[in-house]
Amino acid sequence: MTNRLAIWLVLLIAAFFALDHFVLNWDAPLYLGRKFMELIQYIAFWR
Repeated sequence: MTNRLAIWLVLLIAAFFALDHFVLNWDAPLYLGRKFMELIQYIAFWR
């Protein structure tokens, strides 16, 4: 991954979260945080 691509991905993700916060009100960070916690618990089970 090049630096240029990494910067574009970060900007795209930040723009999505800003859009979600100000316009959509989908609570995407909360949803993603909960799914990430489920993933961690699932991975910890196989450890």
